[in-house]
This record gives sequence, C-alpha cells and structure tokens, in this order.
Amino acid sequence: MSDPVRYQGDGDLTLRADNLSLGYQDRKVIDRLTLTLPAGRVTSILGPNGCGKSTLLKALARLITPLQGAVTLGGEDVHRKNTRALARLLSILPQAPLAPDGITVADLARRGRAPWRAFLAPWSDTDAKACDDALSAVGMTDLADRPLSELSGGQRQRAWIALVLAQATPLLLLDEPTTWLDLPHQIEVLALLKRRNREAGTTVISVLHDLNLAARFSDHLVLLGRDGLVAEGAPDAVLTAKHLQTAFGLAARIIDDPVTGTPMVVPL
Repeated sequence: MSDPVRYQGDGDLTLRADNLSLGYQDRKVIDRLTLTLPAGRVTSILGPNGCGKSTLLKALARLITPLQGAVTLGGEDVHRKNTRALARLLSILPQAPLAPDGITVADLARRGRAPWRAFLAPWSDTDAKACDDALSAVGMTDLADRPLSELSGGQRQRAWIALVLAQATPLLLLDEPTTWLDLPHQIEVLALLKRRNREAGTTVISVLHDLNLAARFSDHLVLLGRDGLVAEGAPDAVLTAKHLQTAFGLAARIIDDPVTGTPMVVPL
C-alpha cells in the first residue's frame, strides 16, 4: 500500500465546542461544554454509558443541531460551512451504520468518494487508488466483491472503516470503531488509525470504551461523566484514580503498562 495522502490545505483544522448544550426532545445530554480537540492528534472520548459521548461526536460532525452554543472548525461554525466542503474535511463512522441490501465491500468503499466527485463524473484513477488503499489498509482487499451481509460483524466493521478512509479527509470521527472486533483486530484498527495520524497528519477522534487501549493509542483523552467534563489532556493526566472515581464510580489503581509505559487501569 502506498503512503496515505497528506492534507495539502493551510487552514486551521482545530475542532472546538463552545458552551455546547445537546439533547433530544426534553432530555439534555450535554450541558454547556467547552472543549478543544487538537488538530493533528489522536483523541479518544471516554466515559460511562449515557454520558453523551456519541451525542458529542455527532455534534462535532454536524449530524445534530446544538440546543445552545456552537461547534467550530478552524474558528468557523460548522453549520455555516458548505456541505460538500465540510465532507472533504471531515468524515464520520457512526455507531450503527446502515447499508443498502446487497452492497459489496468495494461498493461501500466507493461511496466514500462522493464528496470529491462531480455529478455524473467518470471514475478517476485518484478515486480508484483511494478505495484500493483503504481496502488494503483494513485487510479487506480479498473480500472486496463479497456482499456486506455475508460478512462477520468484525469484517463489516472493517469495511465501514474502509469507507471513511476512502473519503480521504484530514479529520476522522469514529464512534466505537472497535465494536464487534476481537482483541487482535481492535489493536490492529487502533494501530492503523494512529499510523494514519503519524504518516498523513490526520486528526483522529474516536469514542472508545477500553480505557487501556485508549491510553496506548491516544495523544489526548477527553473523559466525560454524568455531570459533564471530568478531565482532558494527556493520558497520564486524565486517567487518575480520582478522575475514574468521579466519572465511573470506579475504584482503581493506575500502573504503568509494561509494554508501552502508558497508564494502565487496574480495577480494585
């Protein structure tokens, strides 16, 4: 596989939530959150179920409208950006994506090229290369012609990741990208995303549940609790016994991961 394309623009790609409140109907999920997601870094969003992790990710991707406040990309409100222009900067893998019946793995990856193609434009070498590279990156080249419905849960998840990689945006937002994957494939996917960050400067923002894997593969952590933001920053500053007690009600000891030296959570 060739090296991923590095973003050539000169704009600021920092995502920021400013006094952001989010909710559904009468239920407020996030209240007046202010947060900066650093550009060019791997960030993981952590927290207990129901604290608003997925809701926050949707708001960052402009999939839901804030009740209050704003999400900005490079200082500009994302709701004021042209849809196609935004789709060339930011791609999202939602938690439970849906695909048409009968679609193949290759067809799914090709859908990632939509923001880059004019209406009825012929398929280009650039489009083909982006899809081929994406399928290769997730180990799905040999399954490219298989219908998505015939794959295991883990294989389907990797096919969806190929779609967002084929979109070739400088920002990737992924909601639980390791869902359905066994541990070796979880590590493989997270290593792939980190490698994408290191080689192409891609900003990667993921919702994760595994605290130790998040610490291993992230530069920046955001820890949410039932009452909002608990902590943000480097893994060793966020994953402390005090913060875990606040966010999860979890008594834990923090030790050094014997392989990476990153924080490792040991529940008591």
